[in-house]
Amino acid sequence: MIDLRSMAVAMPEVVGHPNRTPFQGVLTMVDVPSQRAPSGAKGHLVVLTKRAAEAALPSLLGMGVDYSPTFDRHDVRCKVGVITRAEIVGRNVELGGYLFARDFPEIVEEIAKSGSSAGRRSIESCQERFSQSNTLHGVARDCERIPQMEGLRSSLRAAAGQILNLAEALRAKNKQKQSGTLMSAIRAETAIVAEAKGLGMSYEVTGVQLADARARVWMLEKVTFTGAAILRRNKAAYRDTWIELE
Repeated sequence: MIDLRSMAVAMPEVVGHPNRTPFQGVLTMVDVPSQRAPSGAKGHLVVLTKRAAEAALPSLLGMGVDYSPTFDRHDVRCKVGVITRAEIVGRNVELGGYLFARDFPEIVEEIAKSGSSAGRRSIESCQERFSQSNTLHGVARDCERIPQMEGLRSSLRAAAGQILNLAEALRAKNKQKQSGTLMSAIRAETAIVAEAKGLGMSYEVTGVQLADARARVWMLEKVTFTGAAILRRNKAAYRDTWIELE
């Protein structure tokens, strides 16, 4: 069973347009804690709830895609593309749009050689096994056989700890809930460098409403997307994001 929520802006087709190269990718995950604390989250891991993502899908359309020359952060003054499609497929927030290929040929070249397709297949394969497995240890043993997923065992151990933290946060939420808290911008980029290779993506949101600002893991119950960025996976708060040319 696949749960799909989709929204898109119809763009007129222009064959051979030199400055409009289509791309697609995964921006983030819903109902899944980030592997690292995003910028602006004050050291907290975050969970973008599916309900919040569904409500915020319209705010993604028409937003810019930016990058920094070192692919390590957002740079809102360097827009290299535009988002025209956004959908929630399972736990993934997938999007598509166009890159300004003539203006930024180095971006198109970097994405083309980043090997995102191979990385995506490995990630999707492990995610499928994760959903079918009863233990994290079983997933770790299976994914050790995938060369592209170097360092996956340590990531799974970290994920296990984050799941425990999430469970603790949910228990705390049931005991004492502080609602209506509004936060400023959060970017799914991180200052921590890990081993993941290739290019991923990061979202920027504002108008954030938290379930409980005192929880160890922040539950984002309301957001407005204001943009996205292309960056290396080792700088993304969600390492399972990816981007590729269509």
